[in-house]
Amino acid sequence: MNLYFTEEHNLFRESLRNFLKKEVVPHLDKWEETGTIDRFIWEKFGEMGFFGVNYPEEYGGMNLDLFYTVILLEELQRINSGGFAAAIWAHAYLAMTHLNAEGSEEIKQEYLAKSITGEMIGCLCITEPFGGSDVAGMRTTAEETDEHFVINGSKTFITNGVYSDYLVVAAKTSPELGAKGMSIFLLDRDMSGISATKLNKLGWRASDTAELAFDNVKVPKNRLMGEKNKGFSYIMQHFALERLIMGINAHARAEYALEYALDYMDDRMAFGKKINEFQALRHKMAERASEVEMAKQFNYSLVKRMIMGDYVVKEASMSKLLSTKIADETIYDCLQMLGGYGYIEEYPMARMLRDSRLGPIGGGTSEILKEIIAKMIIDKKEYRPATK
Repeated sequence: MNLYFTEEHNLFRESLRNFLKKEVVPHLDKWEETGTIDRFIWEKFGEMGFFGVNYPEEYGGMNLDLFYTVILLEELQRINSGGFAAAIWAHAYLAMTHLNAEGSEEIKQEYLAKSITGEMIGCLCITEPFGGSDVAGMRTTAEETDEHFVINGSKTFITNGVYSDYLVVAAKTSPELGAKGMSIFLLDRDMSGISATKLNKLGWRASDTAELAFDNVKVPKNRLMGEKNKGFSYIMQHFALERLIMGINAHARAEYALEYALDYMDDRMAFGKKINEFQALRHKMAERASEVEMAKQFNYSLVKRMIMGDYVVKEASMSKLLSTKIADETIYDCLQMLGGYGYIEEYPMARMLRDSRLGPIGGGTSEILKEIIAKMIIDKKEYRPATK
């Protein structure tokens, strides 16, 4: 893979894989059962620099290229806890992305720096109970007074929504303007009027996903991030990265599922021969492996284009749409290759199947993505990056 990855990348992957095996894997079953990730692991991630790979050095980051992020995402999928992986990348690439892009210097010095060290955990609050993928239709409001913004409303399906230290919240500052009246705010967890309810999910069991309520939350004016009423364009700009992240997650977990299933098929005997000698099974795996490889190579090419400065929102949307579909279908077939053992929790496929099902839902459903892509390729609609 020297087209995209250098020797330094490979050494980083090896170091990260060893770290995850030693520090994370022994705790995963407990975190999956309790739905709570112990705080110490965030600080260990910070000590290793994993939260800061793409962030500026002046805040404690390493300012490395986006392929280091690819490696982090891929290796998190290989340890088979979609919930743990989501908690990490939702902090590092959802909440922290907004801090870095729209936060003031004061916010960066305090919140971004402590996010990089793992001292603080963040969450991004956009989705609402009545809105879902319809970001422009959000109802949460932020009314401006002489001294504060007063936020009222609710959010749901928020990763890290229970145990995070701060919340990056989208709210309407000028509801009459629709999508053009939205702004982004930074809230502290202990602000009066914030309450969280933990949601019981099919998968991603290790992560704390919450429904949040905001009841007359007074937010200082210096916690407005970026410009007032530009929040929607900020969100749309970062959606390209979020969708590509979910595409990368998808190809990585599908690749791991294939590796596991192929190893199992090489050992499993039926009717006097290995099951990887049956043509129907061989051809099914050949088909799935081809799809996963195509998704992976497409995603790598998009990362390269993002590094070059291209705005790849169309292609990132395509990546999420197809990569998550391919992952679901691949993992379904890999589970089938294990027969009854695929249905047993001691084997990795049951958890992986549950975790993977979130792919076509989170970060914009597949149905919404199809319409967004249709607008771009049929209606010739153009989405441009926001300017601060």
